[in-house]
Amino acid sequence: MIRVLVIDDEAPIRLLCRVNLEAEGMSVLEAGDGPGGVEVARAEQPAVILLDVMMPGLDGWRVAEMLLDDPVTREIPIVFLTARADLRDRARGIDLGGLDYITKPFNPVELASLVREVVGAVERGEREQLRGEKVSELRELFEGV
Repeated sequence: MIRVLVIDDEAPIRLLCRVNLEAEGMSVLEAGDGPGGVEVARAEQPAVILLDVMMPGLDGWRVAEMLLDDPVTREIPIVFLTARADLRDRARGIDLGGLDYITKPFNPVELASLVREVVGAVERGEREQLRGEKVSELRELFEGV
């Protein structure tokens, strides 16, 4: 069973993720802030983390840096799930080490397939290939601006 950690300060977003991911047979862990998310990630070692960027105190950028710098959590794939839709923010998320970047509002029905795609790519040793694809997508978007 895939365990997903949702780190978001908005309870309705956590609930939306939980309901849709559990309906697809996944186990969902939750944290309502950055410090709690880091703690849960270290203790529970989820298969993937869905991480909000805009949170009070410790924002998602810093949480990602902390997780990716920690030997205990550095291999856990991070997918940013945020209202920050600017191309520069998307680029920052991928540059930090995120494997995908979903903007709110998002289609919750598609969330489970995205999680499976990311977890599958990591399990197959295709983490860098997936990041490369996201970088290529971003380049194309920047060229179109």
